Amino acid sequence: MLPSPDAELMAAPLSWPELEQLLPPQTEAELQRQRCDGPTNAQAQLRLFGRPESEVRVTLYRDHHAWCPYCQKVWLWLEEQRIPYRIRKVTMFCYGEKEPWFTQRVPSGMLPALELDGRLITESDVILEALERSFGPLGQGLSDPDVLPLRQLERRLFRAWCQWLCYCEGEGAHTASAEQHFARMAGLVEQALEVMPGPFFLERFGTADVIFVPYLERMNASLAYYKGYGLRRHHPAIDRWFTALEQRLTYLGTQSDIHTHAHDLPPQMGCCLSSGGPEQRRLAALVDGGLWPSDEPDLIETRQPEPADAAREALARMLRHRQRLLAINPEGERQGAAAAERLDQALRCALTNLMAPSAAAAVVPPAGSAAGLRYWRDRISAPRDMSLHAARRLRAALERTAALVGPEQGPPLPLRDRRDQNPAPFVAPFVEVSGR
Repeated sequence: MLPSPDAELMAAPLSWPELEQLLPPQTEAELQRQRCDGPTNAQAQLRLFGRPESEVRVTLYRDHHAWCPYCQKVWLWLEEQRIPYRIRKVTMFCYGEKEPWFTQRVPSGMLPALELDGRLITESDVILEALERSFGPLGQGLSDPDVLPLRQLERRLFRAWCQWLCYCEGEGAHTASAEQHFARMAGLVEQALEVMPGPFFLERFGTADVIFVPYLERMNASLAYYKGYGLRRHHPAIDRWFTALEQRLTYLGTQSDIHTHAHDLPPQMGCCLSSGGPEQRRLAALVDGGLWPSDEPDLIETRQPEPADAAREALARMLRHRQRLLAINPEGERQGAAAAERLDQALRCALTNLMAPSAAAAVVPPAGSAAGLRYWRDRISAPRDMSLHAARRLRAALERTAALVGPEQGPPLPLRDRRDQNPAPFVAPFVEVSGR
């Protein structure tokens, strides 16, 4: 049995070595094997599914952030088909400058890109068509007569979502009309699901479902946050579809959460406009605070129960990157060595509280550390950093720890870009700064 923090000894946070002892021992080689052959995950650079590396014919170029919807579509298809492949990660322009080695290969910078038997392919549907020709379709293929009308329906739903999300602000008649049009389109999606005996778009999970995954997931998050509209509550057949998806480890490994989507969509879409009603503001405040209950009917992001290791997953990811996380936090950087030491202690407090058995054992962080803790709370990205459940646990621990010392918030999240999420510090060789 692994050790756990003792409630009687919680006046001070655990040290870094003590926090590390809360995790099962694992070598780097074991971790890499798990990423390579274990469940779908955002950290892998090679996926073999127990096959020899000599069978790899595919290289997927996808975003570092594990957020790009078109990358998610191809990524999920490869995982479902268990095709051995390599992953090379590229920075989306929203998060930072694209790597020169990639733009030399793909001058447009377009993601995803895929190399199949040495041939480079772009555009997600073209990529899937090429993969179908080489490895066979996932269920019924893109050109199947049953799939083609579903592809058209997905585009109609996408356009209705964009119209409401990006062009209708406030609670006027224009917004109501856009909401009604979206609801009609979502109703057509429900009808397509309801004629099937199971929860998926056709008799079994396949390409048709993969096509709908990226944007239905983003619709569920963005409409709750910006419009106060619970997609899964208003449309039970779509909720059943999501619930069935959440039984698949492939989907869970690519699934993001409401907080990540709500704040990463505006620069990608140009803007996301809020309705401004009391319910919308309430839901947005819950998401921003990181403490929304899992059963909040309009903020359902998963019906999957939390795994027993969610907190340990979050701890492991934070320990792996703690020096970088401390170095980039502006609250430590701006105020000098004393503030950096205070932030180090505050992070240990939050991680101790994450692993504590009860709120009664909470450790209070140093005064003046609330904004620094909330800086991290706001920048956890699922699934790039960790799975949805682990992210939820960590956000809650950071917020509850920060609330013990004050209401101060970190810098607001940018709307025109997310350069605050630039992956460069986490992929370049890191030089530790003294005192961090």
